[in-house]
Amino acid sequence: MIAIREAWKAGLLGREHWLRNIVSGVIVGVVALPLAMAFAIASGVKPEQGIYTAIVGGLLVSLFGGSRLQIAGPTGAFIVILASVTAKYGVDGLQVATMMAGAILLLLGITKLGALIKFIPDPVIVGFTAGIGVIIWVGQWKDFLGLPKISGEHFHERLWHLIQAFPNLHVPTTLLALLSLALVVLTPRLPGVKRVPGPLIAMVVVTALHAYFQFDGVATIGSAFGGIPQGLPKIGLPQITLPQVIELIGPAFAIAMLGAIESLLSAVVADGMAGTKHDSNQELIGQGIANLVTPLFGGFAATGAIARTATNVRNGGNSPIAGFTHALTLILLIFFLAPLASDIPLCALAAILFVVAYNMSELKHFKRMVKRAPKADVAILLITFGLTVFSDLT
Repeated sequence: MIAIREAWKAGLLGREHWLRNIVSGVIVGVVALPLAMAFAIASGVKPEQGIYTAIVGGLLVSLFGGSRLQIAGPTGAFIVILASVTAKYGVDGLQVATMMAGAILLLLGITKLGALIKFIPDPVIVGFTAGIGVIIWVGQWKDFLGLPKISGEHFHERLWHLIQAFPNLHVPTTLLALLSLALVVLTPRLPGVKRVPGPLIAMVVVTALHAYFQFDGVATIGSAFGGIPQGLPKIGLPQITLPQVIELIGPAFAIAMLGAIESLLSAVVADGMAGTKHDSNQELIGQGIANLVTPLFGGFAATGAIARTATNVRNGGNSPIAGFTHALTLILLIFFLAPLASDIPLCALAAILFVVAYNMSELKHFKRMVKRAPKADVAILLITFGLTVFSDLT
């Protein structure tokens, strides 16, 4: 509980700091709601499992992590790995891999290997995240355009089948998706509403339109998943077998390494914004505990979320109270607003993921590196990007 102890020493747990952290936590919780559902669906699981991940993972990382500003939950970077694990091993396999990754992260933190993450070359990280951005973007075309189900084991096969399916796009779905995309991108620039999260505005507006007009053929959370349960999940262990554990060592290690990189990058970003200093090894311990426990509540892999952590800092959060409030906000939302989720169109969540994929790709940084970096770095960047997109990511 280093983050809490540091916040206590700095006098940030006093009542005079409660309001700013509670307000920030509520804002981050509202931001997290559509993202958690979108990331869950893209990972091949039910939308409520993304919310459970944000609640349990966010709470435990705030409690046991090494950064007092960190907000944890499901993230876009995990989507490609998690979707492939879910497709091959099912939801139980995904949760077992998450728990194994949690054990690896816990071991990395206990043995004080957190500092080693900083030696991963920048071209590798940029090429990797840009490749994931491309895969997420293409992977959302189906829901964005209302296309029929697409098959194909490899990226180039799915891409070709998607292009062939373009003439079959569903016009109402596509128009709702374009409206969602416009709202996500443009509302942060409008005076008066720029403090309201764009993804939330898009989800509410498009859901209200569909609920009123009931457009034929538009896929929703209700039609695809039967809605979202009102309340918290029961605690239970996923089914685990020894052969499955052996098979999942590779995916678990990939989840752990990606979780370590993203959580520590997020902590560094928060330090740069707020002038704080995180403990890398304690952060990995917190992430490990979160990933060991979250699957018991129906969740999956969680890590530090850069965008939500930055939102926390920008809105005045300066202690783990904001992280606790973020989790409590999501609990209240799932208790009181779950019945309304059935009308959320999947195309609205796909539009949100379009923006997530663009931000993740760091296109400007990618172009700048290709133009200005040494030839060896450019080669590493392009090789990593190519392998991420066209080869097996794990």
